[in-house]
Amino acid sequence: MRVLVTGGAGFLGTHVASALIARPEVELVVAGDVRPPGEPVDGVVYDSCDVTRPEGLEPLLERHRIDVVVHLAAIVNPGRDHDLEFRVDVDGTRHVLEACVAAGVRRVVVSSSGAAYGYHADSPEWLRESDPVRGNDEFPYAKHKRLVEQMLAGYRLAHPELEQVVFRIGTILGPTVRNQITALWDGRRILAIRGSDSPFVFVWVDDVAAAMARAATDGPPGVYNVAGDGRVTVHELARRLGKPVLTVRADVLALALRVGRALRLTVHGPEQVGFLRYRPVLANDALKREFGYTPAKTSIEAFEAYLATHPGVARG
Repeated sequence: MRVLVTGGAGFLGTHVASALIARPEVELVVAGDVRPPGEPVDGVVYDSCDVTRPEGLEPLLERHRIDVVVHLAAIVNPGRDHDLEFRVDVDGTRHVLEACVAAGVRRVVVSSSGAAYGYHADSPEWLRESDPVRGNDEFPYAKHKRLVEQMLAGYRLAHPELEQVVFRIGTILGPTVRNQITALWDGRRILAIRGSDSPFVFVWVDDVAAAMARAATDGPPGVYNVAGDGRVTVHELARRLGKPVLTVRADVLALALRVGRALRLTVHGPEQVGFLRYRPVLANDALKREFGYTPAKTSIEAFEAYLATHPGVARG
């Protein structure tokens, strides 16, 4: 088996490449990226791969005789350049799928996100794979994930010969993770929206990598939520961090963010209120029962592992 990992030099890509190269049935792992790796993984071949440039993808697949593509290339920390984010996340996925079909790739594994469900007041307490993928037009990251999932659904009908494993992943934590969610824990107080528990589901990066490696090799095709067991509310996080909670009304926070973005003090706008208020809580039943993988760490255990590798975040 010969596997290409797009975004293979990034944080998640490095872990996935390491998990794949350890599998005896994998003959070759190619990590494709627009940048060189910070710490190359022994045995992994590194090659240039820019998903926004479709002309290079099919030759890359053919050059290495790739059987399976693990598509991780994405912008995971959105900012102000939504056009770039669209080119990478949506157009980039389209280019990868087109190249896979043209080159006769057998399977594609795609990292989607719980954000594909969107941040909505009427979402069920636990989201399952049968629930609609709605995203949010006002939140580009969630909108892009919805568009990607719609594209994947179309490819499943038009190109059934290309097997798909789609992972809707919760918040990934790991020893070097820094993102817009972990930034919420760095201050002196923890922000909470009045009337909302803001529950989070976490998954440790090694669990994601192990699930990806199974998906690329002997796992069944399908769409699966990827998250540790259980959920953790914002108040539980605050207690564990030893920090007080700053509770604000949703409308007050929305106004503050609108003003802050207008003054270019922050990249975030009032849509972040929904992001905090209506967290997508992912049920992992299908991952365990149908896909055959149980994360080693629960949500709270992943959070504890994060704290252990980020000393100074918690006061207690």
